[in-house]
Amino acid sequence: MGVAFTLADVDVDESWHPGETPSDYVLRIARDKALSAHARLDAGALVLAADTTVVLDEQILGKPGDAAEARRMLERLSGREHTVLSGVALAGTGCALRLSASRVRLRATSAAERNAYVATGEPMDKAGAYAIQGRAAVFVEYLAGSYSGVMGLPLFETAELLRAAGVPILPEIKRDAGV
Repeated sequence: MGVAFTLADVDVDESWHPGETPSDYVLRIARDKALSAHARLDAGALVLAADTTVVLDEQILGKPGDAAEARRMLERLSGREHTVLSGVALAGTGCALRLSASRVRLRATSAAERNAYVATGEPMDKAGAYAIQGRAAVFVEYLAGSYSGVMGLPLFETAELLRAAGVPILPEIKRDAGV
């Protein structure tokens, strides 16, 4: 997008609150991350944060705690459609929020395929135990929605937030006169 940025680590409680919808959950986590980082910076700074979760049968599938949990998640997702929610927050003089919702169907996978995928280590820090941009792409039968949202940072919603805050997106590229 042509926007300069600096990474900041934050530590927020990502527990799901009783009665909280998956959409409310992912937006709250994105907001908490943005506000946590913003509190450590100058008042005029803008902080962008995001959170992504996988929802199956109205249940959040977060990051697996171990390989066994990753295999269980992948087995549950096998041959089924699920929803991927990504919340984006931009903290500055307030905190603006956007939500991306996508539907993904993973093809039916065998236990051997799931075991081989888990053995790569890739699913261990991914919501729902898979990375669409990684090896799990071979499991994705279809996607309706935002590819970048499923990856974890929905670029359309991010650009909307940044534009609304006055941040130029894709600034004009200077070209040589001979090109």
